[in-house]
Amino acid sequence: MSRRTLHIVGAGLSGLAAGLRAANAGADVVIHEAASTAGGRCRSYHDNSLGMTIDNGNHLVMSGNYATLDYVRHIGAEHRLSGPPTPQFPFVDLATDERWCLRPNSGRVPWWIFDRDRRVPDTRAVDYLGLIRLLWAGSDASVADAMARERRLYERLWRPVLLAALNTDPGEASAALATAVMRETLMAGGHACRPLVATQGLGPAFIEPALDRLRAGGARVQFGHRLRSITFGARRVEALDFGDDELKLKATDAVVLAVPAWVATALVPRLSAPSEFRAIVNGHFLINPPVAVAPITGVVNGTIEWIFAFADRLSVTISGADRLLDVPREALAHSLWKEVARVTGLAATLPPWQIIKERRATFAALPAQDAKRPSAVSAWDNLLLAGDWTATGLPATIEGAIRSGNRAADLALSTQPSERLTSSAP
Repeated sequence: MSRRTLHIVGAGLSGLAAGLRAANAGADVVIHEAASTAGGRCRSYHDNSLGMTIDNGNHLVMSGNYATLDYVRHIGAEHRLSGPPTPQFPFVDLATDERWCLRPNSGRVPWWIFDRDRRVPDTRAVDYLGLIRLLWAGSDASVADAMARERRLYERLWRPVLLAALNTDPGEASAALATAVMRETLMAGGHACRPLVATQGLGPAFIEPALDRLRAGGARVQFGHRLRSITFGARRVEALDFGDDELKLKATDAVVLAVPAWVATALVPRLSAPSEFRAIVNGHFLINPPVAVAPITGVVNGTIEWIFAFADRLSVTISGADRLLDVPREALAHSLWKEVARVTGLAATLPPWQIIKERRATFAALPAQDAKRPSAVSAWDNLLLAGDWTATGLPATIEGAIRSGNRAADLALSTQPSERLTSSAP
């Protein structure tokens, strides 16, 4: 009896995770990718203006992201994520020039909030208990409905952390998604919120080892293979049209559609999916960071929100950055560098730079948009959905993308459609 074949459309993180999961289960795997490279929004590339390889964006992984850590272990790349041995987050307030380091303790009992040297300056231990209100918020509530936003703690901790996680201003973002992030990190204890960064690049940490592992297991990866349309039968997907060739599916074949939301809705009729998106802006500056600069620094009351120090450059990230999309790139580089120079103590002269604007970096993490996210199961028995925009229970993150790929592969290889329907919850 021939092995089942799983066709995966899209070689982003969710598609690669699905492929690895299916190959490990003994299926034949074929990945179809429209672009010439894998990784989607999580990739490295050679930038000619800087003369070096950089990432298209800066991504932070937390030590509580179990699916992500399992993924990198499976592909032999766990050593390519690095971070401090204990959870610590340095911050700088550009309005006051104050500096502090948030240092949660490792256990679940948050005794660190009683230590003024570990918490945000000018806050009290009782202020942190306001986070509990998120747990009681309904599915249609925003963070603004659930948290007191006028307090110093909100501006110096909750807002920057949640903005980074949700890529949507917390004032309008989903309280349910914010709660999901907090449950798996800070509320789980400091052991779950140690920051990890791919210091050698996203490609070497997440993409290239995954492709090597897939190919070593016999999987085929076809680049420049854009899916044009899908032929739907009453219960099953019957064919995939790639323009120059049409792939007829066998009775045992299954498909995982791991493409962006707007591509999926163009291919699949009547598919519910998020329709609003938020931008992320990243800046890369070719300069050696001072030794004293931490690998990750949070910035409050500035345009930049996080500074990442790599061996050969400094990079910044601004989430929910739609307001910056029309700002000329050179003017933006100058203004961002002024803030970087203040934080790091470097000269104000602008070094070689690159600005990357991702217009549709993630879906807008609004309650109404979260409600539109589909499950992995579709209306067709052999078609599954994957991507950080599907109903993972998390916002659009690396962790959510990988979990979605794992689930889609598991369901695609299930024997009975009924089995899929009863196990499709995130």
